[in-house]
Amino acid sequence: MRGERTLYIHINEIARKTDITVRTLRYYDSIGLLKPSSKTDGGHRLYVENDLKKLQQIQFLKDLGYALKDIQEMLSDASWNWEHSLHNQLDYIVEEQQRLKSMEVSIREMLHSLVLEQGDQHEAIEKLIQLSKPNVAKRSTLREELFSHDEMKMWRKLPRMRANDPHSLEWIALLGQLKSHMHEPPTCEKVQNIIRRMMEKQREDFAGQDDFLNKLWEARKSAEVSEELGFYPLEPELLDYMETAYDIFITNEGGTAE
Repeated sequence: MRGERTLYIHINEIARKTDITVRTLRYYDSIGLLKPSSKTDGGHRLYVENDLKKLQQIQFLKDLGYALKDIQEMLSDASWNWEHSLHNQLDYIVEEQQRLKSMEVSIREMLHSLVLEQGDQHEAIEKLIQLSKPNVAKRSTLREELFSHDEMKMWRKLPRMRANDPHSLEWIALLGQLKSHMHEPPTCEKVQNIIRRMMEKQREDFAGQDDFLNKLWEARKSAEVSEELGFYPLEPELLDYMETAYDIFITNEGGTAE
């Protein structure tokens, strides 16, 4: 309509309405992604309603993971194939999720290793590198050779370095605590309390599975078999110390391991 005034919106007002910083709006202007419709005499950027709508589109596409250079092309090219682009973006996001999940698992494994190694990052890294070497197919074959079908059900109950469940986390913490007390005699109260909790957890999860536990312990004490089975590397000194502490606990309790 003739004589109708254009309603301009100051850059500061745009920033307030959209939670996008003035600095970002200036950057969008500098790369030609969102040019202001006008400027004040003092050089402040002014926008109109259509500019605000375009900014909302930019932010929407940015939230979908698109790069700014792609967004610029998408909004300026009338022949842009949106369906093809969205399928590609979805494939990228799925792949990225898988990559991030793998990173998450590796970071969790590193954190758990640090607990066992009392914060020694070099030792933790070396052991995780060692843990990653064996062939997965070979591990599976060896497990099937050592354990029966029913015992493999028990295998799935074992704590995992990569897991984040309370069961695994407590076992990792208990092993870390036991290792930190190796300078003390295995008869000391602190060590025996750790062993007591280990025995409680063992009986909770593996009651009546003596054969499985014995096979598991013999495999664990063999560095070669442990590596082939994919166990986290534990020093022979720690395993000997744990075995002695267990024997003392069982003797004092007057019972036998379950």
